[in-house]
Amino acid sequence: MKRKRVDVENLSASLMSEVVEMAWCDKTSFDDIKSQLDLSEQATIRVMRRHLKPSSFKLWRRRVSGRVAKHRQLRQNA
Repeated sequence: MKRKRVDVENLSASLMSEVVEMAWCDKTSFDDIKSQLDLSEQATIRVMRRHLKPSSFKLWRRRVSGRVAKHRQLRQNA
């Protein structure tokens, strides 16, 4: 079954703000964002890329890349 791609351009301002806030939080995993907002990790990354300054996006990506806390399954195995 093919999943539909979330149109990040048409998200409301309040939802966009919530996505950015949750993504910046170290204790919120991508799985939590998926369950609460129905946005995949890739959709979350697209939102962050589109709505942050390039330098802020790069900083955020460095912080979350490979971070155990951003992936529930990795966090449980650690």
